[in-house]
Amino acid sequence: MPSVLGSAALSTSSAFSVHVDQAAIARICATGTTAAAAAVGGGACSPTHNKPLKTAQEVTGLLQAGRRQDVKNILRTNGWACDSPVRPELWPALCEQHSNGKKVDAVAPATPSTTAAASETMDGFYWDMVSQVFGCTDLPDRSISLPPFVEPGHCQSYFLTNRGRAVADRVVSVLGYACPDIVYSPGIYPICAILLHYMTEEQCYHCMSNLVSSKEKMFITQTKQLYEVTWKTVMQICKKHVKAAAVHLQRHCPSSRVERIYMDWIWWVLQELPFTHLVRVMDCFFHEGIKVLYRVAMAILVLFHKHTSTNGFDWTSYIQKNGIDDALNKFCREMTLATIPPSKILKVAFGIRGLSSAYISRVFIRTEMVVKSKSVINGPRQLVKSRSTENLPNSQSQNNIQMVSHTLTIRERISEETYNEMGAHSPGPRMIAVGGYPVQNVNSHILSHQDLLTLWSWLPVRITMYQPILLYTTEEHGCSLTTFYVRVEQHEPTLLMIKTCNNEVFGAYCSSKWGERNMKDDRGNRQAYFGTGETFLFSLYPDRAKYPWVGIEGDKNLGHGSELFMAADSRMITIGGGEGQAIWMDENIRYGKTDHCQTFNNPPLCPSGDFEIRVLEVYGFSTEH
Repeated sequence: MPSVLGSAALSTSSAFSVHVDQAAIARICATGTTAAAAAVGGGACSPTHNKPLKTAQEVTGLLQAGRRQDVKNILRTNGWACDSPVRPELWPALCEQHSNGKKVDAVAPATPSTTAAASETMDGFYWDMVSQVFGCTDLPDRSISLPPFVEPGHCQSYFLTNRGRAVADRVVSVLGYACPDIVYSPGIYPICAILLHYMTEEQCYHCMSNLVSSKEKMFITQTKQLYEVTWKTVMQICKKHVKAAAVHLQRHCPSSRVERIYMDWIWWVLQELPFTHLVRVMDCFFHEGIKVLYRVAMAILVLFHKHTSTNGFDWTSYIQKNGIDDALNKFCREMTLATIPPSKILKVAFGIRGLSSAYISRVFIRTEMVVKSKSVINGPRQLVKSRSTENLPNSQSQNNIQMVSHTLTIRERISEETYNEMGAHSPGPRMIAVGGYPVQNVNSHILSHQDLLTLWSWLPVRITMYQPILLYTTEEHGCSLTTFYVRVEQHEPTLLMIKTCNNEVFGAYCSSKWGERNMKDDRGNRQAYFGTGETFLFSLYPDRAKYPWVGIEGDKNLGHGSELFMAADSRMITIGGGEGQAIWMDENIRYGKTDHCQTFNNPPLCPSGDFEIRVLEVYGFSTEH
């Protein structure tokens, strides 16, 4: 069975796997420093602790109970040594929680028998993939050609043996085969190599797969554009939250060089930190995501500023001779457990105030929008053109749409629709008086050009003159209701398009901002439903139909259920109500259901009623052409 290749599991005498150079790693654990800084000296690998450290079983038990905050606190404060036996069990469990089935454990903890069965199934899957890629499961004698997303200059292997490096090459190659959408990801190889120090080849692949496919948190950037967004995010939050350290960095290099230094921020951590320090950072990273690396990079800057300002070594001369970037790398390499222990770095990193996950996400998204906007302006010379910010609207253009919308009564809006689109469930495309609909630049993963023309013929006339802009797509922005709200909630109107795993296509034109979910009535109570009668549903496959509001004809004898247009909270989105919900989606934007509802008098938009979302796209409208 191929699993013997990876089941040369872990050394019986060490926490490290058989892929590791045991003699070299033992010297590191004895001195508490990397080989590059061996001359500097250091303390023992295991620091002194005031209380016993948690075991892997204790931490995984908290994970299974859904106590993530407790796990976070433990990972930040428990100073496990680099040779601690906790990681071979802990790291796979931390990575597994980010898989698509991560919520199952909180309901029904796995038993040893089910865990073993699941592990055997996953291992078999990996070796099947190896056979597909390489033709056999034997480790090739020749070097393995790495995927193009790998950065050749940053294939850190740390303390892996030559065979261990070949195993890392194979894991990364299989990952590239399984995930062809990864374009540029220099962090994949070093993270894979770190994992292989504590686990089998099969475990490493499954951990990497979970990190790459995680929707809830970002762990590894996978495009050049996102890589650019990350270093620019780090630069922005450094200049604001560790200002003195950022000014110190800028003071010692030309302004044109500063960005170049921040571009390498991730290598301060993954390449220059001693292994004894790096593994403690990774303990937190595998639970919390890339924001840990942001914080650690900021901590390195803070400590570098303090160290070079007060230390006896003539850092000023060194910086003038070799440059501040080389000095920063030297500072990282020469950390020891005696001078700057891992606990000091983590304490500084997590002690930086005002860096909530929500704040970092806002900075990241704002930076992403700026980078993508520049790519549209500058063309393909810099970055691949993104669909997400073509003709990005400014605040004024949004106000123009909203001003027109709010000054029209429903009756006036009806009179505007003179192309026989109202009243019938299957209107034909209305004639276009001047020019065509502005959908030529829409690159939808859901609708064909002809479907887009049909859908645009159903929109209110005044909206059809505006340029559509892609605000959110699960293909690019992940499956998170939080991200959905951040990107969409201030836009009005919006167009939601859903493609299910059974290829049904349907959606809704939503007349009001999703941000209105937070508005309160005169009594201070939060509104359950919001929206206007301009909202409508549509279906394009298998049936082609439009379902307008039942009150569009002016019938005054309609009940409360006819005015339930839109509703949303942190757990779901709903469109249409009364005796059922026309469209309902869960917080993970993965599952949904559709029923007949009184608001639109629609049938279920897909035959089964329940659906799994393959792609969700949300468009806004810009007045800029």
